[in-house]
Amino acid sequence: MINKTILALIVCVSTAYSQDELAVKIIKTVTEIMSPENMKSIGTQTITTSSGKQRTFEFESYTGGKGESSLTRYTKPASIRGQAFLTLNNANDIWTYFPRTKRVRKLASHAKKQKVQGSDFTYEDMGGGDVFLKKFIPKYLGEENKNEALCWKVELIGIQEEEPPYPRIIMWARKSDYAPVYLDYYDESGFNMKSLSLEDIKDVEGYPTAMKMIMTDHKERSSTSMETLEVTYKWEPPKDFFSERNLQK
Repeated sequence: MINKTILALIVCVSTAYSQDELAVKIIKTVTEIMSPENMKSIGTQTITTSSGKQRTFEFESYTGGKGESSLTRYTKPASIRGQAFLTLNNANDIWTYFPRTKRVRKLASHAKKQKVQGSDFTYEDMGGGDVFLKKFIPKYLGEENKNEALCWKVELIGIQEEEPPYPRIIMWARKSDYAPVYLDYYDESGFNMKSLSLEDIKDVEGYPTAMKMIMTDHKERSSTSMETLEVTYKWEPPKDFFSERNLQK
């Protein structure tokens, strides 16, 4: 006859293991739907400072290789038209272009943590790929309502050796289609430094797509709203599209 304590321990271990498996499955599915092979979009970016001052830009954005490569070019206002940045290797390599100087500049590796155009998104935030799978250990936290949807709640604990973009992230993904609706980002001290809300999610060519994303910086008390005006996943990048030379076009 199995001792009740041993039996309870077996049940706890089995439950923990199944929850770990579930957490991995959730993150794998989230990664799949968030990483289409290619994408082309047009959008706006509105930055709101702590004083309430706003700046709005319009841009065109392209991604390839499931988010491994991306190119973003600003089109409005006239003062920044033509400014562009290119990220390769999931934002580990970054180039910028400024039409006034007509120079392409490669940024240092630590620049991926810098803000893009003064927004609350970093170059690393704009990257894609399987970062959640490679650089974090997922932990299942249960079910919870978030952004008016019943969600899976998963904690992502950064693997220090892999240099994760954040030490810890908590993600809420809709149970209905695994689309993430909210993320909390934490620093080394455990402070919830930023939050990302993904809203107005629509099915676009088979992919649940957030037409609006709002990143809030809790320390700076600023926020950046990015709205998608047009998007397609059927775009195919021409040869050498994601290159330094193409930044200047």
